[in-house]
Amino acid sequence: MFRMVEHVNIFFQSSGSQWLLPISDYLGFPLEMVNFLACQLFALLSAFWFRLYLSPCHSNPAVRHAVATLLGITFLIYCFGWSSTHFLAVVLANYLIMTQAEINHVHRYSMMMAMGYLTVCQVSRLVIFKYGILSTDFSGPLMIMTQKITSLGFQLHDGMCKKAEELTSEQKLLALNVRPSLVEYLSYNLNFLSVLVGPFNNYKDYINFIEGTHVSSRLRRQTSTCNGHSLYYKIQQPSPLSAVCQKLLVCSGCMLFFFIVTRSLPILYNVNPHFVSNAPFITRVTYSLLSMQAARPKFYFAWTLGDAINNAAGFGFEGMDENGKASWNLISNLNIIGIETATSYKTFIDNWNIQTGKWLKTVCYDRVEHHRIALTFILSALWHGAYPGYYFSFITSILITLVARAVRKLFRHHFLGSRGLKLGYDILTWASTQLAISYTFMPFLLLGVEPTMVYYRSMYFHVHIISILAMFVLYPKLKSKVPSKAKWTSAQCLQIYCNNNDKTS
Repeated sequence: MFRMVEHVNIFFQSSGSQWLLPISDYLGFPLEMVNFLACQLFALLSAFWFRLYLSPCHSNPAVRHAVATLLGITFLIYCFGWSSTHFLAVVLANYLIMTQAEINHVHRYSMMMAMGYLTVCQVSRLVIFKYGILSTDFSGPLMIMTQKITSLGFQLHDGMCKKAEELTSEQKLLALNVRPSLVEYLSYNLNFLSVLVGPFNNYKDYINFIEGTHVSSRLRRQTSTCNGHSLYYKIQQPSPLSAVCQKLLVCSGCMLFFFIVTRSLPILYNVNPHFVSNAPFITRVTYSLLSMQAARPKFYFAWTLGDAINNAAGFGFEGMDENGKASWNLISNLNIIGIETATSYKTFIDNWNIQTGKWLKTVCYDRVEHHRIALTFILSALWHGAYPGYYFSFITSILITLVARAVRKLFRHHFLGSRGLKLGYDILTWASTQLAISYTFMPFLLLGVEPTMVYYRSMYFHVHIISILAMFVLYPKLKSKVPSKAKWTSAQCLQIYCNNNDKTS
């Protein structure tokens, strides 16, 4: 009844290289997926070479910028063919804005240009594929470039137009007082390390990596917060090999899980007419939960592999942990343990697509004074695409998170008296969180209005109804408990996408 991929003209289906078509036919995977995996594996090997033989000790930054950019452009042309012109067009257009526009307005123009171009491409994709979606398509890399372009525009504005006292501590660290050169700009947006699947990273961190000061700057920053101890001077350049091996092991596990479990629990079965009509409600809820959990490893695989590629090149060093061991999670996009054990909606989202959360915080949440949450969710939905399912998921998320916060503030302290009560509370909130996530983000994968409504009707809209009733009952009680000076608002209680690493369980 509902198909995720409609038959489309081969001109739109894949304009990338056909070299691996025999392998695609043999394995039964789409050619776009095979090309993507081939490029990512080649990028991994290239990253090791880049770190060992094109290190800052052996090459100057210009050479490293040039090689990273050329490899990235090669991957784009190989995977997307003529569609790669979209990337060059948006990057060059925004470079002209950055260099020619008044600095007071560069952040606004960059946002309008990058988001506008992305939105046009997203809408055209929806029309062309008729609510279908390819395993990979050019909008994915374009989304990452949009994040980089817009964040860079705001960081330039912060450094060249604002006073230090007007900036947050994080904005001060990321602010730029010099416009990047063309080579630096192209390298930042098109480098082979993150051009296909990300993760998003800040301009300063990337430039420090290219210039060979990435590790030392992170250690120096960490030292400044450790009572002035000169730990930085005593640590040699750490090796990322252990972190890369661990992340590749995770990728292998995710791929194995995909072949064994994910393919046996298709998402579309949730809206299968026979299943919806004949399966008991508890069976439908259980399948919804299991199929959504089974769908996660493909994201785990792609994001973890992208992270490992950056680490293999020497990028992604975060600092030393409390045990004196090097941490390579600066640009990690997820925390699998945090996701699977999340006992609150916010904890789940804080550990999922982490770098996108940081981008939303940087360009939206921290910048607006009113309706922060609504605007942040709207921007997130626009960035993801034009499919109605995205909007169903994000709008529902606002309501559920408000309810979860209210429940936590009103009831959690009653369960902290003993370990048994706390364990019971954690189990209950974990189960509630996982069920709420599967309910809320099912439309994100179903995409269209019709399958989404079929799914929600099969669930009797129970999460929506419970959440609305809970808000009417709990919100007045919560409001009466909060002092007038600290008025409880959605902007304070719902810090979604802020990724401030505070514990919520």
